[in-house]
Amino acid sequence: MRHFLDTIDLQRKELARVMELATQRQEVLGWPLADYGVALIFEKPSNRTRQSMEMAVVQLGGHPIFTRGEEVGFDVRETVEDITRIMAGYHAMIAARVFDHSVLERMASLNDVPIINMLSDKSHPLQSLADILTMREEFGSLKGKTVAWIGDYNNVARSLAEGCALEGAHIRLGCPSGYGASDDELARISALGAASISQSTSASQAADGAHAVHTDVFVSMGQESETERRLRDFAEFQVDDTVMAAAATDAIFMHCLPAHRGVEVTSEVIDGPASRVVRQAHNRMHAARGLLAFLCEVNDITKGDTK
Repeated sequence: MRHFLDTIDLQRKELARVMELATQRQEVLGWPLADYGVALIFEKPSNRTRQSMEMAVVQLGGHPIFTRGEEVGFDVRETVEDITRIMAGYHAMIAARVFDHSVLERMASLNDVPIINMLSDKSHPLQSLADILTMREEFGSLKGKTVAWIGDYNNVARSLAEGCALEGAHIRLGCPSGYGASDDELARISALGAASISQSTSASQAADGAHAVHTDVFVSMGQESETERRLRDFAEFQVDDTVMAAAATDAIFMHCLPAHRGVEVTSEVIDGPASRVVRQAHNRMHAARGLLAFLCEVNDITKGDTK
């Protein structure tokens, strides 16, 4: 059984296949999820993830079932294992947006149906697929391109770095002291196939010559109690015209959204000609559709045989 908990659950050729499927027309993809349900469990609220995943399931002929976290109550109302086993009898796949990555690992360990990570504290692989798709549309290939991340090395950054490494890109991290990747993490990303990877405590240095500049909110969901400290620590890491000027002439700006204008990015940048955030958000649906179609292929999900 193939699951998708992290970007590196895909090999390089498999990532290319997901990207190919993400751009295929409906008549090519067909209806691999016809007559099947896909459970979408949300412990954390979402806009783009829910909209994109529901539509991706529908576009492949399936029926998405949205379920709030409190409706299943992981390890409160029922154990993770009981929830997974029961839902596997109803659905061809289960996707979950959770606080704790270990919940997804426990679900996947049962090997009943494919499990998809819609976000966890460790990673956000669906976002990385949309990011890679957007940059591929822009540059054709990421091999040898330079991708900069400005801000906290968080779950979004980790998944993006994994995807860019599989694509053979140069990776540049610009993180405040104490918020960056560890040496072991840098070595791990490098070993995945990155053309190079480096980290600094300067936003402009990380953006130097970059073809794509990425950032995220400085205070993520669940970190509200750290707001004052984080805003102080990240004060020099706003992506503004100065940071973008350090990047390549034709550099693009990307943000996973939601964005706080005037905090991690200026309005001039996110609403300017270099911004690709709207296309990036739309590509969440296309990338999700490509992943679902891929999982149907590799798990041989055909009518009457979901396991």
